[in-house]
Amino acid sequence: MKLPPPLSSLPPLPSPPRLPRLPGPRLSSALVGATALELAVLAGHLITYPLGLTPERPESPEPRESRAGSAGRAGPESPARTDHPENAPSRPLALPVTGDPTAPAAPPVVLLHGFIDNRSVFLVLRRALTRHGHRRTASLNYSPLTRDIRAAAALLGRQVEAVRARTGHDRVDIVGHSLGGLIARYYVQRLGGDRRVRTLVTLGTPHGGTAVAPGAGLHPIVRQMRGGSPVIEELRLPAPGCRTRFVSFWAELDQVMVPVETACIDHPDLDAVNVRVTGIGHLALPIHPAVADAVREVLETPETGEADVPVTGATPAA
Repeated sequence: MKLPPPLSSLPPLPSPPRLPRLPGPRLSSALVGATALELAVLAGHLITYPLGLTPERPESPEPRESRAGSAGRAGPESPARTDHPENAPSRPLALPVTGDPTAPAAPPVVLLHGFIDNRSVFLVLRRALTRHGHRRTASLNYSPLTRDIRAAAALLGRQVEAVRARTGHDRVDIVGHSLGGLIARYYVQRLGGDRRVRTLVTLGTPHGGTAVAPGAGLHPIVRQMRGGSPVIEELRLPAPGCRTRFVSFWAELDQVMVPVETACIDHPDLDAVNVRVTGIGHLALPIHPAVADAVREVLETPETGEADVPVTGATPAA
């Protein structure tokens, strides 16, 4: 029987052909860090979420003598009507307003959360506003069962009127995160809210519609956030004479805004500034200290001669 040759005498096997490198996304350290931060924010928010399920307790209206002589305060006019009277409650909503009543007159700030969220998302931002500016703030909740941005905007209008009646101010500032910013913009731009809103700040809001809309087949309001929806197209219509100042913060690593530039406001009739934020994602926008400080500085900037927002990690962009 003939034995096989020893292994050392076998010819070497040919090397496999080198396959070309397939194109694909490369995870940068910044994206990995932002994703880790998003997960940490989500975990923390799940803990604080129950704190925001119930509305804030209302506080008594501002004393009449403290309203007298304050510039920019409201007179005894009645609340403006909305375009959705069928949604109007029988009496104005009693909204809580917190802050130092002895502080100099400043427009109250209305905080409006995003989809399936609540007022607890603004714990950090609200603390920054009240600690540095002694501003009166009202954190509002709207139902996760809300099915239409237009109806939510009409409800916001009634809530703004309640804040005006409680504080005696003629105009308010609004800060909205994600869907909350879109609801607020619709109120300002389409329902005459520019008479009531001095400054609207949006954080990661899909002004141009986003391609990432989880649950779009199940929830109508999510479909309205997609690009090309009737609501998004309405916001592209002319808005001559709009009196509200817009400041939009958008994050370069926002995985919910696709493309990320959709969180920028691009409208020829609006007084809008877009601020690019680096190093964080969608969930971190309302809780990041640098963003909170930048929002506070925006709200403290006079309507005329406003300056760029000096904040680490954020740069103004046209």
